[in-house]
Amino acid sequence: MILTTTHSVEGRAVREYRGLVFGETIIGANVIRDIFANIRDIVGGRSGSYEQVLQQARQTAMQEMEQRAQLLGANAVIGIDVDYEVIGNSGSMLMVSASGTAVVLD
Repeated sequence: MILTTTHSVEGRAVREYRGLVFGETIIGANVIRDIFANIRDIVGGRSGSYEQVLQQARQTAMQEMEQRAQLLGANAVIGIDVDYEVIGNSGSMLMVSASGTAVVLD
């Protein structure tokens, strides 16, 4: 499966458009991670725990989108867009959504 943010794949023609596909995931940030991230923010540096959560959420959303494209008989997803949103009463949850167009390439 080819996954790309571009609207075409060099050297490959789009034979069929199968439709829009989406993948979403919501991951809650652990309270302990929040405490350590706040400390790290005060003293400077990167927050490895949040980076891991973000990477995991993005990977899950992309995999879900790819699976939905496969169910449509696609061999690629083009024009992929990944969006991030903090949600919840205290902003303690992270939502990542990926969307694109499922296609069959020659």
